[in-house]
Amino acid sequence: MNPYNKKIIWRMIQQKGDSLKDKLKFHPHHPKGRNSYAHVALCIKTKFNASYKDIPDIKFNDVINFIEFLKKNPS
Repeated sequence: MNPYNKKIIWRMIQQKGDSLKDKLKFHPHHPKGRNSYAHVALCIKTKFNASYKDIPDIKFNDVINFIEFLKKNPS
């Protein structure tokens, strides 16, 4: 993904992560709390089988739509 698109996606990940702070379920591997930004990035990685940085630009809109989906359907 080109640098400009990466910045847009990262900003969206941060916004979604901010909205999830202290809302993710407790997990014993994360006794101090879960990282909401990492959670969103992992959801993207799971969905697209690649880090958001490595997803081709042609799928940029798909990533945007998926983050919007996550906003409407918190996990």
